[in-house]
Amino acid sequence: MQSNIVLSNVEYKVVGKRPIRHDGVDKVTGKARYAADVQLPGALHGKVLRSPHAHAIIKSIDTSKAEALPGVMAVVTSKDLAVVPDRLAQVGEDAFLSLRYLSNNVLAGDKVLYKGHAVAAVAAENPHDAEEALKLIQVDYEVLPAVTNVEDAMKPDAPILHEHMTTASFDDRYPQKTNIAGYQQFKQGDVEKGFEEADVVVEREFRTKTVHQGYIEPQSATASWSHDGRITIWNSSQNPFGIRDNTARILGIRSSKIKLIPMEIGGGFGGKLGTYLEPVAAVLSKKSGRSVTLTMSRVDVMEATGPAPGSYMKAKIGVTKDGRITAVEAYLAFEAGAYPGSPIGGATACMLTPYDIPNLVLDAYDVVDNKPKTAAYRAPGAPLGAFAIEILLDELSEKLGMDPIEFRLLNAAKEGTRRADGTLNPPIGVVEVMEAVKSHPHYSAPLEGPNRGRGVAVGFWRNNTGPSCAVANVNGDGTVMLVEGSVDIGGSRVAVAQQLAEVLGIPVEDVFPEVADTDSIGFTSLTAGSGVAFKTGWAAITAARDIKDQLICRAALLWETEPENVEYVDGVLQHKADPELRMSFKEIAPKLNDTGGPVVGRGNVNPGGAGGSAAATLVDLEIDPETGKTQVLRCTVFQDAGKAIHPSYVEGQMQGGTAQGLGWAINEEYFMSDQGQLLNSSLLDYRMMTSLDVPMIDTVIVEVANPGHPFGVRGVGEGSIVPPMAAVANAVYRATGIRMTELPMSPGVLLEAAENKSKG
Repeated sequence: MQSNIVLSNVEYKVVGKRPIRHDGVDKVTGKARYAADVQLPGALHGKVLRSPHAHAIIKSIDTSKAEALPGVMAVVTSKDLAVVPDRLAQVGEDAFLSLRYLSNNVLAGDKVLYKGHAVAAVAAENPHDAEEALKLIQVDYEVLPAVTNVEDAMKPDAPILHEHMTTASFDDRYPQKTNIAGYQQFKQGDVEKGFEEADVVVEREFRTKTVHQGYIEPQSATASWSHDGRITIWNSSQNPFGIRDNTARILGIRSSKIKLIPMEIGGGFGGKLGTYLEPVAAVLSKKSGRSVTLTMSRVDVMEATGPAPGSYMKAKIGVTKDGRITAVEAYLAFEAGAYPGSPIGGATACMLTPYDIPNLVLDAYDVVDNKPKTAAYRAPGAPLGAFAIEILLDELSEKLGMDPIEFRLLNAAKEGTRRADGTLNPPIGVVEVMEAVKSHPHYSAPLEGPNRGRGVAVGFWRNNTGPSCAVANVNGDGTVMLVEGSVDIGGSRVAVAQQLAEVLGIPVEDVFPEVADTDSIGFTSLTAGSGVAFKTGWAAITAARDIKDQLICRAALLWETEPENVEYVDGVLQHKADPELRMSFKEIAPKLNDTGGPVVGRGNVNPGGAGGSAAATLVDLEIDPETGKTQVLRCTVFQDAGKAIHPSYVEGQMQGGTAQGLGWAINEEYFMSDQGQLLNSSLLDYRMMTSLDVPMIDTVIVEVANPGHPFGVRGVGEGSIVPPMAAVANAVYRATGIRMTELPMSPGVLLEAAENKSKG
């Protein structure tokens, strides 16, 4: 069941409709080309040698035997990369990493810091020769103790990953080596006083495991380094300009020397923002004089690309007997993996945003350990923070004898409420989302039978923006070629095209959107942060307005009048004083070359005002007491889209994020050995939800217009993954009477919890 709760009376001709996406036929028929489909004449096959150890010093690397193997054309190590400055580069949503760390993650320098860390790479005439060459590379390791969870990594006697990292970073008088890479604190009001005013206080500890985004298509890159020093790279990427720039820095060349062509992308969810293969493929191409293709195996993806972090959290909430929250205190420690940069910022900024909290303290720690460097995963950090807060709120509502949604509504954030990070809320749809849950038939439907429970949770994601570019060329037949810089994930091409079509008053079927390479369009920031429909929509709107202005001038020229006497309304140019003078968009298009040349609209923007999105998950489940297996029976997801440009793809984003959240809650985790080996690096062993596990997820789109966008758009790609884990935990409690505070809530964990409960 899909439904919309529209709180704006604005009706559009194209925006809000459900046209067929322009790239749909190619994708369902297999004609769309992905990164691994790139096959250049004479291309070599690349392979990467990866560390078998989670933590070790590289004493030496001998590549001579590999280089002598027939068919091998090039071998590279970190010595083939440039010496880079220790400055920050963007690697994800609000995530920055030292270039030195980034380069060392691409090819290890003095140390390997996780099992699967790239150490060297080869290029050969065929994949078999490349595989054989890897076996001939001799690496002398001095193996060190490994640490693979955040709590152990913070202990004083923990193995140290980076010798230069000390507590002096936090102004300690006595600097000691540490794995704590960063610290963040938000404070508001007087927390001690807030807890004194509370009648009921709950406090719990929470632990979560590392999980992977689980995109279908592995990373792949093909590089061709020409004799004039120009490099062309084809890859699977959410961040073409960022990867171009970071690759250039790692190679020690200007970014203008690299042309990056983003192919169609088989999923990313934040995991394809980083730079992994591109610099390696480029250097192999330079040394061999041939183009080189590198494609990760699934094991490579699991072991050596960025997952979401494991965490340890403590949270404490106080409320009055009438249900008012008086204070919140939370401690968060997130794994960054091998290099600094866990998403503590996303957690602290969003975990309390749905509520009006007068007194709070949030302390968050970024901690390195011997796992792959974490990357963004759909609302990075926010699901973990919400997991802790929403479970405690459910417990408090029970202790107070209040309905869970009524309790949340009593404390709901509104326009003007101050967030934990100090931001004052603009118009925000938290109340409207909660009201939608409360009035939905699912919320009041009977749930009968043993071992069944219903849970609800609310979440928030702030959404991002950034620079974006769009260029629209008017064709002589009245169609428009729309060139944009945002990689399309989830149907953003059609959503951007709809916004241009709406402004021009033409059918979206007459707009042909294409994603350009980095040479053919202006800088466009990453496809992440639920920002594309917002920022690139703004660019398309700006380009459409530019076209309108030019067409008014062309019509004025044809009618021998001044532009101020001409108006453009619903795709028609008309003289304000002479109704006989009218031309449609299609009618003027053939006349453009004779009235001054082509008409090209430009949109070069960096818009503010990206509105955050509130979401809620309502889930029914059943637990088998014999096996501990959890079966989701029914799920409804609610989200504020501001304005759903293409409702079908908004619903798809809501369903996709929710399905991933359910998997995170019930099954998914990295199983690590004491030596830092990932023990479930295949999709047979890493248990993601399948069609047999997830029921049809019903969606309710709430529309509280965002004043920062002409059509009221809010990003929707991430908010839906924030509440499912807490909603499942709350449903598990209703089914079993056990408060679960660890992820995942897998069968073994549930059985152990039930056994502990029975023992008292």
